[in-house]
Amino acid sequence: TYNRATVARRQPGSAFKPFVYLAAMEKGYTPDTVASDEPFEFNGWAPKNAGGNYRGPVTLREGLAYSLNTISGRLAIDVGPEKVVEAAMRLGISSSMLAVPSIALGTSEVSPLELTGAYAPFANGGYGVIPNVITRIESKDGDLLYEASDAGPGRVVAPHVLAEMNDMLETAVEVVTGRGANLGGWEFAGKTGTSQNARDALFIGYTSAM
Repeated sequence: TYNRATVARRQPGSAFKPFVYLAAMEKGYTPDTVASDEPFEFNGWAPKNAGGNYRGPVTLREGLAYSLNTISGRLAIDVGPEKVVEAAMRLGISSSMLAVPSIALGTSEVSPLELTGAYAPFANGGYGVIPNVITRIESKDGDLLYEASDAGPGRVVAPHVLAEMNDMLETAVEVVTGRGANLGGWEFAGKTGTSQNARDALFIGYTSAM
C-alpha cells in the first residue's frame, strides 16, 4: 500500500510559513514589527498575494494570519533562505529543501508526517520530537516486542520565541483561514496551506491541552 502520511511528498504552501516567521523571530523581529505588504521583485522573483490584493503596512502577526505572500517573501530574503531551511530542519523537516527565496511560500515538498512533527515543538513547549506511526507492539501472549522511544533532540525553540509563535499562530486561526477548525472554545492555534492550483489543502493545528 502507498502510505500518504509517510511517503507522499507535497508542497505545504502557506503551512510552511511558520518556519519563515520563526527564523525572523530568532533574528529579533516581533509579532508587532511592521512590514509593507506590496508587490516587489528580487532577482527576478516577484511573489504575489492570492487574489492580488495588498494591505500596505501590516504587523507580522497580521502578515501570518492573513497569509500574505509578500511579507513571508520579504522575511525570507532578509533573514536568508539558509536560516529558514535551518529552522525548519531543526524542528523536524527532513526532506531536502532548496535555500532559495521562494521557499517562503512552501515550494519545497515534504511529507504530511514530517510537517506535522515539525509543528509539535510549537505545542509542547519548544521540544523537538521524532514522529512515529507505531508506538507499541505486543505478541498475542502480551510480551512487549517493540515500544517507540520518547527521545528527541531536546529544546529547539527558545521560550520567548515560542511565545511569539504561539501568539501569531493563535491569531491565524481566530481571524482568518483556520476558523473552520474551531473547537468550541478551546484555546488552539495552527496554519492552513494550499499547493499550486489548490491541488492539496492542509491544516495543521494544536490545542493547549493536546
